[in-house]
Amino acid sequence: MVDPLTSVVTLLQPKMAYSKIVTGAGRWGLRGKFDEAPLFCCVIMEGRMRYTVDGTQLVVEAGDFVLIPSMSEFSVTSYEIPSDHEWQSEPTLLENGEHRSGLLSADADVRTLVGVCRLTSPDSALLLTLLPKLVHIRGDFRLSALVQLVIDESRSQRPAKDVVLERLLEVLLIEALRSSNNAVTSQGLLRALTDTRLASAIRLIHESPEEPWTVERLAKASALSRSTFFERFNLAVGVTPMEYLLSWRMALARDYLQREKTISEVAALVGYSSSSTFTVAFTRNTGMPPGQYAKTRHNARARNAA
Repeated sequence: MVDPLTSVVTLLQPKMAYSKIVTGAGRWGLRGKFDEAPLFCCVIMEGRMRYTVDGTQLVVEAGDFVLIPSMSEFSVTSYEIPSDHEWQSEPTLLENGEHRSGLLSADADVRTLVGVCRLTSPDSALLLTLLPKLVHIRGDFRLSALVQLVIDESRSQRPAKDVVLERLLEVLLIEALRSSNNAVTSQGLLRALTDTRLASAIRLIHESPEEPWTVERLAKASALSRSTFFERFNLAVGVTPMEYLLSWRMALARDYLQREKTISEVAALVGYSSSSTFTVAFTRNTGMPPGQYAKTRHNARARNAA
């Protein structure tokens, strides 16, 4: 049986770009923006503070793990709301290699490990639409054990400390995406997979994307009426069942084209009866014909290898 989450993460090709320890003292605030679309994660090791993402405010505390896929704009502050003059453009780099928000002369009352994971898949923007905008996990046994490992490693002076921390963050990222029972999530794949009826339909889509799926067939597989299934799916995922199916087929098609499969092969693999029908759908969805897309990706790989 195909695991939908595994298939999405595999196509995303996440790789930890960097991690750093950020502490805070007193009242402070930071606003940030990412021009690209990384996965942002944070382990709260001591204290508590506030995140605001897309208008949603979240109080996090020691032991929590926060994952924000596709974060473009955000703010993070001390638990006590800062005044206008207490906001910073970025944390201050300290002599010990850590970063400090707020007062430099005071003892830290907040300690975090922040990581940014780059997505090496050229289809990352599309795939990120399948994930929630915010995941906040608290009280999960497995995550808590991993968080404790991060805390212990961050306080150590062992060799290759930075490398170990980055690998731990990668494991935390994957574990957070699949540990949805204790997660606060917005609309997306994770939320849908917690609904056993919807999960059945999503697994069928990922197992057999070439099948001529309809809302009726997927509703029947979920043991729900058509109208109930459609409404429930749309509410959980944030898109209709057919929009989700199209997004997944296009993600797979881009991956197959990069692996130099022919257009006719790709069309059959993702459920199109002819190359011409697939070409129309692919062009409408991605902005370029599949042949041009494959050539563009091939040239990009050649430049990177040079």
